[in-house]
Amino acid sequence: LLLDDYGIEGVHRVEHWPAVVALPPGVPAMVVLGFEQGVETADLAIISEQDVLGDRLSRRRPAKRAEDFITEHSQLSGGDLVVHVEHGIGRYVGLQIIEVGGAPHDCLEIHYDGNDKLFLPAVNIELLSRYGSEEAGVNLDRLGGAAWQARKAKLKQHIREMADQLIKVAAERVLRSAPLIQKPDGFYEEFCARFPYEETEDQLGAIDDIFADLQKGTPMDRLVCGDVGFGKTEVAMRAAFPAVMCGGQVAIVAPTTLLSRQHFHTFKERFAGLPVLVRQLSRLVSTSEANSTREGIRNGKIDIVIGTHALLGKKIDFRNLTLLVIDEEQHFGVAHKERLKQLRSDVHVLTLTATPIPRTLQMAFSGVKELSLIATPPVDRLAVRTFVMPFDPVVTREAILREHHRGGQCFYVCSRILDLPDVERFLADRVPEVKFVTAHGRMPPSQLEDVMSAYYDGAYDVLLSTTIVESGLDIPNANTLIVHRSDRFGLSQLYQLRGRIGRSKTRAYAYFTLPPKHIPTEAADKRLKVLQSLDTLGAGFSLASHDLDLRGAGNLLGEEQSGHIREVGFELYNQMLEEALATARSGAAGELEAGDQGWSPQINLGAAVMIPEHYVADLSVRLGLYRRLAYLQDVEEINSFAAELIDRFGVLPQEVENLLAIIGIKRMCRVANVEKVDAGPGGASVVFRNDAFANPGGLVKFINDNSGSAKLRPDHKLVYQRSWDEAEDRLKGVDYLVRQLAKLAQSTPAGS
Repeated sequence: LLLDDYGIEGVHRVEHWPAVVALPPGVPAMVVLGFEQGVETADLAIISEQDVLGDRLSRRRPAKRAEDFITEHSQLSGGDLVVHVEHGIGRYVGLQIIEVGGAPHDCLEIHYDGNDKLFLPAVNIELLSRYGSEEAGVNLDRLGGAAWQARKAKLKQHIREMADQLIKVAAERVLRSAPLIQKPDGFYEEFCARFPYEETEDQLGAIDDIFADLQKGTPMDRLVCGDVGFGKTEVAMRAAFPAVMCGGQVAIVAPTTLLSRQHFHTFKERFAGLPVLVRQLSRLVSTSEANSTREGIRNGKIDIVIGTHALLGKKIDFRNLTLLVIDEEQHFGVAHKERLKQLRSDVHVLTLTATPIPRTLQMAFSGVKELSLIATPPVDRLAVRTFVMPFDPVVTREAILREHHRGGQCFYVCSRILDLPDVERFLADRVPEVKFVTAHGRMPPSQLEDVMSAYYDGAYDVLLSTTIVESGLDIPNANTLIVHRSDRFGLSQLYQLRGRIGRSKTRAYAYFTLPPKHIPTEAADKRLKVLQSLDTLGAGFSLASHDLDLRGAGNLLGEEQSGHIREVGFELYNQMLEEALATARSGAAGELEAGDQGWSPQINLGAAVMIPEHYVADLSVRLGLYRRLAYLQDVEEINSFAAELIDRFGVLPQEVENLLAIIGIKRMCRVANVEKVDAGPGGASVVFRNDAFANPGGLVKFINDNSGSAKLRPDHKLVYQRSWDEAEDRLKGVDYLVRQLAKLAQSTPAGS
């Protein structure tokens, strides 16, 4: 079929090579041979499978959904400040097993002012959010006190105003039109086949999201957040291909000359043989070449231009800019971002980042920017081993030599150019076995280009440099990093530096050194501890969330800092903002509550409801699972969660089956406005939230139809008498009861 597409007919299927040779000239044959790549001679052309379909690396790893990744990584640790929707700021102490109605339940112990304690059942964990932000100077609330409700009410008004402004910004964007970009059939599949790896599920998800945006006819504004080396560049190329094929121009803006040089080589290689002209514009390019590139951008001859902020200069005038890709946005200053805004009014914008700056992350959380997460590592990738230690010449020498003896290369990074001569002397005296070369931003462009090319080609064992290597460099053979005076670097800088290594199948090692006998500042110490703890693959998103916690988010519209967030904590602030945005979008008036999430049905059936320790031993994983459980929406999601648990931890114990059943019952309770259900051997009692039911007539009919067993008490409790001796009977009975109530609530008579 594939050969038919190319008009090759009359192919002979033969068993071995002699049979091929025996065929007359000009007759195509198909044979199985041990060739990886084809060859061509004067009278023969051999085309291999890889020539047609491209290289492939297989993976056999089920992927986690990106949303699950966020939920499990916003997990709680003992001592964290948390916010309860009703009771305010408290301190989470740990998970306790508490007997309720004769059955064990997992409960979260939270301490409040005056040493008051609250035990919250883990099934109601959605009432809690992490406080986030810096904890210094935060006072715990008093259980039952009025201060928390007053603060929350005051914040509602501010959030409502802010939501209106954000909606206005988003609406202006939606009213503008941008070119509709479709996938070019046939060509696009061939372009994808050139990618030598198998795409991860998250990569494919991000690509689908981008195409959905490009086909809307309004300007795209999407943030793709993927860890270092997780394949964001490939996602950008998949977006660039159709944009160029539709006759548009694509601009890729990178923060450093080295990163733009690397992107240029990557794009040039992938687009080779296609009618696409790729050029770069940075200080590594000669003046004459830069001038011809600017002219090509102006007259539309250049399809893809890759550069640093030189691309944002006033002399640059695009003929038909369709897609703007911003790589590592956190490195651009305010002035550059203003210029980007001018460029992007009716242009599709794709932002790639491993550690999004807090405001961008907050905008993505709030739905102002769209967010795609790439949380799945490429096949066979190993996490980087990280060590934070006082500088020790012996350990440093051993680390460099170990890398040298296994055939690899090292990065040695200093925060200042002033420190480079000292490290040069150390390397020359203590590690004479290796060849090293120095690179920094003040070198002439041609010299820097030569140094990087020589290092990339393996001419040197160690690259001694400043943070010029921080962004996006891809040198798979470099797998040891030593950072000099790591206390002088920011959190995302250190993370980016660590991302330069471990980009192949080899285990990589990062050494963050501190001066001996020198105590780092509290903030530096915290940064290094966070970095050492985040040593799993795909930790970039968690890191940005930690950065939010350490620095606060700043206001979305930019005019004020994080004071309002400190009132209620980051997660609840965000949740309130999302709900205000939803209310403003629908144009609905009315009170903005701390959300529909501001209450959670309480179900007590006298059955063990928990994830037992013998089933999931790791406490933080258990809490992460509880958090995800709280946000499951329907039966399909509950079933798929159960399948994932069986896949990860084995057959479900009875307690977990009960837990999943309770989650289904809670979902029905929300629909029926049921606040509390208590069930025992003699039946169940039901409390409605605010003593209200959506369909009173239907409820009266239900009571009359079950006159022997159902009645409404004067305190508005519904009592349902049944004989349920076993916990299983109670689960089935309560499930039936709330299902009936939910059905009644949804069939509200017209006009009521």
